[in-house]
Amino acid sequence: MRSYKELLLSNRAWSEEMRERDENYFTQQTVGQKPEILWIGCSDSRVSPDQITQTNPGEIFIHRNVANIVHRDDTNLMAVLQFAVDVLQVKHIVLCGHHGCGGIEATLKGGAEGPIHEWLEDTRRVYANHKTEVDGAGDMTARIDRLVECNVRDQLFDLAQSKTVKAAFDRGQPLLLHGWVYDIRDGLLKPLMEIDKDTDLNPDKAPDTVLLKEKES
Repeated sequence: MRSYKELLLSNRAWSEEMRERDENYFTQQTVGQKPEILWIGCSDSRVSPDQITQTNPGEIFIHRNVANIVHRDDTNLMAVLQFAVDVLQVKHIVLCGHHGCGGIEATLKGGAEGPIHEWLEDTRRVYANHKTEVDGAGDMTARIDRLVECNVRDQLFDLAQSKTVKAAFDRGQPLLLHGWVYDIRDGLLKPLMEIDKDTDLNPDKAPDTVLLKEKES
């Protein structure tokens, strides 16, 4: 386990290495950013978006929270979303969950208290909407995996109905939403579904019957 002092030493070594490779590296960073992807993922320390996709600084705009939840009353997330879509004009939004998610496990097993319990209210809603599907998946590991996937599906649906995304779709801005799951057991990303401006998002349909563009695994 690294100490905080080792983090600072590693940072210094990294900075020196980058300048040796390209003396203008950090000067170029100060010019600004123009990422094409917004990543909304889980805060889990094992799931680092830039590392698992081998991307460089400036290529992905990132927001993370416990269980990759899209609360439309979450001002932090909504501000990130607005900036990414309206200002940076990203072309893709990836909402990525991961197998082995502690927030999803707590949703199924219970035991969470305080702010965590309150935060996971939305994943409990997802579970209620997909209870038959999740409970029929098998043992607890399989149930957690399936709820992770159902959560990505429903959170992406909610994201597509946000004011910022709907406005971008209405004005014809190029924007594609992706629902992915990262498997910590093999390090692979699994695309589950996509949503674009033509996807049927009829709010009268139940979350588990909405006809989304689910991708074959």
